[in-house]
Amino acid sequence: MKYQNVVTSQKSAVHLPKMSESEDCTAETGPEAAPAATEDLAVAEEKKKIDILLKAVGDTPIMKTKKWSVERSRTIQALVQFIKKFLKLDSTDQLFIYVNQSFAPSPDQEVGTLFECFGSDGKLVLHYCKSQAWG
Repeated sequence: MKYQNVVTSQKSAVHLPKMSESEDCTAETGPEAAPAATEDLAVAEEKKKIDILLKAVGDTPIMKTKKWSVERSRTIQALVQFIKKFLKLDSTDQLFIYVNQSFAPSPDQEVGTLFECFGSDGKLVLHYCKSQAWG
Protein backbone atom coordinates (compact mmCIF):
# COMPACT_ATOMS: atom_id res chain seq x y z
CA MET A 1 0.00 0.00 0.00
CA LYS A 2 2.83 2.40 0.78
CA TYR A 3 4.37 1.59 -2.58
CA GLN A 4 1.21 2.73 -4.41
CA ASN A 5 1.15 6.01 -2.51
CA VAL A 6 4.73 6.76 -3.52
CA VAL A 7 3.94 6.10 -7.17
CA THR A 8 0.82 8.25 -7.02
CA SER A 9 2.71 11.13 -5.49
CA GLN A 10 5.41 10.84 -8.17
CA LYS A 11 2.82 10.90 -10.93
CA SER A 12 1.19 14.02 -9.57
CA ALA A 13 4.56 15.76 -9.29
CA VAL A 14 5.25 15.19 -13.00
CA HIS A 15 2.09 16.93 -14.27
CA LEU A 16 2.65 20.46 -15.50
CA PRO A 17 -0.02 23.14 -15.30
CA LYS A 18 -1.87 23.84 -18.56
CA MET A 19 -1.12 27.08 -20.35
CA SER A 20 -3.86 29.62 -20.45
CA GLU A 21 -5.29 30.64 -23.80
CA SER A 22 -3.82 34.12 -23.48
CA GLU A 23 -0.27 32.74 -23.59
CA ASP A 24 0.90 32.48 -27.17
CA CYS A 25 3.73 30.24 -28.31
CA THR A 26 2.92 30.03 -32.02
CA ALA A 27 5.80 32.31 -33.00
CA GLU A 28 8.32 29.50 -32.71
CA THR A 29 6.22 26.42 -33.32
CA GLY A 30 3.56 27.69 -35.71
CA PRO A 31 3.15 26.47 -39.28
CA GLU A 32 5.06 29.51 -40.57
CA ALA A 33 8.22 28.29 -38.86
CA ALA A 34 8.37 25.02 -40.81
CA PRO A 35 9.01 26.49 -44.29
CA ALA A 36 11.57 28.91 -42.89
CA ALA A 37 13.40 26.05 -41.22
CA THR A 38 13.57 24.07 -44.47
CA GLU A 39 14.83 27.15 -46.32
CA ASP A 40 17.51 27.69 -43.67
CA LEU A 41 18.47 24.03 -43.97
CA ALA A 42 18.79 24.35 -47.76
CA VAL A 43 20.96 27.45 -47.38
CA ALA A 44 23.09 25.69 -44.78
CA GLU A 45 23.55 22.69 -47.10
CA GLU A 46 24.51 25.06 -49.91
CA LYS A 47 27.04 26.91 -47.75
CA LYS A 48 28.82 23.72 -46.71
CA LYS A 49 30.74 24.02 -49.96
CA ILE A 50 32.57 27.06 -51.24
CA ASP A 51 33.94 27.94 -54.67
CA ILE A 52 37.70 27.95 -55.08
CA LEU A 53 39.54 29.34 -58.09
CA LEU A 54 42.90 27.59 -58.59
CA LYS A 55 45.53 29.41 -60.65
CA ALA A 56 48.90 28.02 -61.69
CA VAL A 57 52.08 30.02 -61.15
CA GLY A 58 55.41 29.65 -62.95
CA ASP A 59 56.21 26.32 -64.58
CA THR A 60 53.46 24.40 -62.75
CA PRO A 61 51.04 22.57 -65.08
CA ILE A 62 47.72 24.35 -65.57
CA MET A 63 44.51 22.61 -64.50
CA LYS A 64 41.86 22.67 -67.21
CA THR A 65 39.17 23.02 -64.56
CA LYS A 66 40.00 26.08 -62.52
CA LYS A 67 36.86 26.51 -60.43
CA TRP A 68 36.08 23.85 -57.83
CA SER A 69 33.46 23.45 -55.09
CA VAL A 70 35.09 22.29 -51.89
CA GLU A 71 33.76 21.50 -48.42
CA ARG A 72 34.42 24.27 -45.91
CA SER A 73 36.09 21.81 -43.53
CA ARG A 74 38.69 20.66 -46.08
CA THR A 75 42.25 21.52 -45.06
CA ILE A 76 44.99 23.03 -47.21
CA GLN A 77 46.97 19.79 -46.93
CA ALA A 78 44.06 17.80 -48.36
CA LEU A 79 43.78 20.36 -51.16
CA VAL A 80 47.51 20.00 -51.93
CA GLN A 81 47.15 16.21 -52.09
CA PHE A 82 44.17 16.56 -54.43
CA ILE A 83 46.05 18.93 -56.77
CA LYS A 84 49.10 16.62 -56.81
CA LYS A 85 46.92 13.67 -57.70
CA PHE A 86 44.99 15.62 -60.35
CA LEU A 87 48.20 16.88 -62.00
CA LYS A 88 49.83 13.43 -61.67
CA LEU A 89 52.79 14.81 -59.73
CA ASP A 90 55.11 12.59 -57.69
CA SER A 91 54.43 12.37 -53.99
CA THR A 92 57.95 13.73 -53.42
CA ASP A 93 57.24 16.91 -55.44
CA GLN A 94 56.55 20.00 -53.41
CA LEU A 95 53.47 22.09 -54.05
CA PHE A 96 52.96 25.51 -52.55
CA ILE A 97 49.58 27.16 -52.08
CA TYR A 98 49.23 30.94 -51.76
CA VAL A 99 46.23 33.07 -50.84
CA ASN A 100 45.81 36.22 -52.95
CA GLN A 101 49.43 36.01 -54.18
CA SER A 102 50.67 37.02 -50.77
CA PHE A 103 51.04 34.30 -48.12
CA ALA A 104 51.12 30.54 -47.70
CA PRO A 105 48.52 29.27 -45.21
CA SER A 106 49.43 26.50 -42.78
CA PRO A 107 48.63 22.94 -43.93
CA ASP A 108 46.06 22.41 -41.17
CA GLN A 109 44.15 25.61 -42.01
CA GLU A 110 40.55 25.01 -43.09
CA VAL A 111 39.49 26.39 -46.45
CA GLY A 112 36.24 27.76 -44.96
CA THR A 113 38.15 30.02 -42.57
CA LEU A 114 40.30 31.34 -45.41
CA PHE A 115 37.17 31.98 -47.46
CA GLU A 116 35.57 33.97 -44.65
CA CYS A 117 38.68 36.13 -44.25
CA PHE A 118 40.02 36.46 -47.81
CA GLY A 119 37.21 35.40 -50.15
CA SER A 120 35.81 37.91 -52.63
CA ASP A 121 33.01 37.79 -55.18
CA GLY A 122 31.79 34.51 -53.66
CA LYS A 123 35.04 32.61 -54.28
CA LEU A 124 38.48 32.10 -52.80
CA VAL A 125 41.43 32.58 -55.16
CA LEU A 126 44.35 30.23 -54.48
CA HIS A 127 47.58 30.11 -56.48
CA TYR A 128 49.60 26.91 -56.64
CA CYS A 129 53.17 26.34 -57.77
CA LYS A 130 55.98 23.81 -57.56
CA SER A 131 58.56 26.31 -56.33
CA GLN A 132 58.33 29.04 -53.72
CA ALA A 133 56.92 32.20 -55.27
CA TRP A 134 55.70 34.63 -52.58
CA GLY A 135 56.15 35.05 -48.85
